[in-house]
Amino acid sequence: MMRQEDAHGVVACSAAGGGSGSTAARLIGGASAGVSEILIFHSVDTVAKRLMFSKENVRGATFAETMAKSNAVVFREAANEPFFTKFRSLYPGLGFAAAYKVSQRVYKFGGQPIVRDFINKNYGKGLQDSFGERVGKTLSSAVAGSLMGIGEVALLPLDVLKIKSQTAPETLKGRGVVDLFQKEGLGLYRGAGWTVLRNAPGSFALFGGSAVVHYGIFGLTNTKDATVFQNFVASIVGAVTSITVASPVDVIKTRIQSRPFDSPETGMQIIRNALREEGFTAFFKGLTPKILVVGPKLIFSFTVAQSVMNFFERRL
Repeated sequence: MMRQEDAHGVVACSAAGGGSGSTAARLIGGASAGVSEILIFHSVDTVAKRLMFSKENVRGATFAETMAKSNAVVFREAANEPFFTKFRSLYPGLGFAAAYKVSQRVYKFGGQPIVRDFINKNYGKGLQDSFGERVGKTLSSAVAGSLMGIGEVALLPLDVLKIKSQTAPETLKGRGVVDLFQKEGLGLYRGAGWTVLRNAPGSFALFGGSAVVHYGIFGLTNTKDATVFQNFVASIVGAVTSITVASPVDVIKTRIQSRPFDSPETGMQIIRNALREEGFTAFFKGLTPKILVVGPKLIFSFTVAQSVMNFFERRL
């Protein structure tokens, strides 16, 4: 793959999107990250989703009481079962989860570099003239991430079914995939607006935070030159920033998607009820486990995606 770099440090690929080899490498990298991630992290994602969905305050007067309440919320019917039964209970809806996560990672990790290259090729010089090379590159990466986050709403039905299988499996009992899509239709896109409100700033912070570290702290001119350690640090910053920024809307989105299909409760009603019944901290429920889970998850996914992308880009 031929590349050209102008005086302003803007990398332009020889073909739109970086060429067929580069595009294929990015898609393979995203798929590899998605498959690896679902196998390792699905159980902890279920824990975070159930904590966010729960309206019960798990904090008790003592540590033992807190653990007992958390155990009931997380493991539900398996709360008093043996360890391996509890562990298996954290893998509901694995098919929906795999379909969603692989599609999401291929789309986001594979697509963001393509959009970033397009922005750099067409607007990179103007951005760097206005804001400087490092800030211009950071903005290109962040805006590309934000645009991909907004477009991710197309995958919402799979996300809805995944979350329902984790938090309200009784709503899916006895129903096949075709039946769900035929009868629910646009109902599977409930919360689409809230998803956009979460994804746009969240993805901006994820890719922007990573870019700040790559370009600003480590002084890289191309993220392909980053070492595993540099990607590790960049992913930590991007992940924690993204999760924190998106947390309030993520809680609302999760509750919208977890409620029964025929529930008339709107997002604004959920906000009002949460503030009245649980207080402002309701919007940060599950934040700590999400940081503990999504942080390592994004670090892992980013490392796998980048490593596989670079491997195949050298060979395709």
